[in-house]
Amino acid sequence: MSDSSPLPPVRLHTEAELARDALSTPLLSRAARLALWAGPDTRVDAGGGLVDEQLPAAVEALGLSGDDAAADASEAWRVAVDAGLVEVVDEDEGTVTAGADLALLTGGSPQDVLAVWLSAVETVLADASVPDLDGLVDAEGEVDLSALDWDPAGEAEFLDGVLGNLYLLTAGEDTPGAPVPLPALAASVIVPSDMGEPTNDVLEQVSDAMMRLDDQFRMLEPVGLVVYQPVDEALMADADEEPAAPVDDTDVSRYGMVRLTPLGLYGMRARLMEAGYEAPAVGDLADKGADALLDGTAEFPPGAAQAETEQWLQRRESLAAARELLAAARGSDAGAPLRRLRCQQALSLVGASAEPALREVLDDAELGGLARVWLTEHGAADVPAPSEAMVYWLTIDTVAAQLSAEGNSEELRALVEGLARQHGGFFDAVWRVDHPATADVLEAMGRLHPDKKVAKEARKAAFKARSQQGG
Repeated sequence: MSDSSPLPPVRLHTEAELARDALSTPLLSRAARLALWAGPDTRVDAGGGLVDEQLPAAVEALGLSGDDAAADASEAWRVAVDAGLVEVVDEDEGTVTAGADLALLTGGSPQDVLAVWLSAVETVLADASVPDLDGLVDAEGEVDLSALDWDPAGEAEFLDGVLGNLYLLTAGEDTPGAPVPLPALAASVIVPSDMGEPTNDVLEQVSDAMMRLDDQFRMLEPVGLVVYQPVDEALMADADEEPAAPVDDTDVSRYGMVRLTPLGLYGMRARLMEAGYEAPAVGDLADKGADALLDGTAEFPPGAAQAETEQWLQRRESLAAARELLAAARGSDAGAPLRRLRCQQALSLVGASAEPALREVLDDAELGGLARVWLTEHGAADVPAPSEAMVYWLTIDTVAAQLSAEGNSEELRALVEGLARQHGGFFDAVWRVDHPATADVLEAMGRLHPDKKVAKEARKAAFKARSQQGG
């Protein structure tokens, strides 16, 4: 990802809802319980971890059982220390006391709770970037790091890249929540974008990355960052072993499925913003002016743009909002057509009480056309018919806006075909339209229209328009 352009907007739950989610995550709730459990007799080692003798009591306090109970208790304690829920009082004696941030979980604001949770996330992400050290312990009980091909910075960067791509996939949806297949996510950071058919070497790298991610997502789920369906154990069995039950090789979910939780979406956005990315969220523009709304939603997907606009309108009286939107939609710059399209979409959400604002701009060269459309759609009486010049100007403005919003989309191609078919002599008249985008629109129509004869007419009209404009 590049931090030079904004990421797609996300729709976040309220901070109160997110804080409740954070408090209910297994890892943070365990960390809080251990912080409350710790007392004068609790002892930690030089790194702040619970000494081995204390682990059984910690496991009992958390009500854990099974082979992973001690490891889970140890991880919860580490999160408690790193998140400020527990403070080491005397390093030599290994004594601890309740940390200042423990009170934030019960008496702090939602933002306070989320700040503690983000600290927990950082601890887990750091742990997830550390490889499995089993089998690397020598005869003296020391870890033989020379046998470990591990690049800490590279491993952390890899996991950040995967989570960043998962964020992009989630943020780019109008209705986020669909799980992403693990192979596709691994491939997104391994396979070069310009590679057609992946080589065997690249496919092997993707397979290795999937196995690493399987372990990492298992670690990230208890802190509430993701919901994860692990890789089917049968896929990792030895080739000479018979599977316990028949398996469906076409079921992609067997290879792992993952999605960000609403809390995870919030957490990843916070991390991306801290790293310097522009990561908008729906609602960011609610308190800003109409100019910021129209410019800010210019690149939003339709659903996010509507949600942002609805929040903006909820804070304003309809007539005043309509006047502010219309004033912000004026202009002859390259972004003006898309602003006017967003203005038209915003006005479609405003009730009939905005009618006076639309009547005030009926004679405006830039706004008169969209005003007539709005008034007609709302059943207003005595709407003056537009002049031919206004119809053509609005046509150019609309196509220019669609080009900015969608590029050469199928919808725009259909619009271009419809315009050329419905208006006899369209190209003979439209090149004369006094609009800054006339020549560009006609050139685009020449590219998009499938009929070679019509496309040639559009290109000829574009040449005339550019000559008229002195270009």
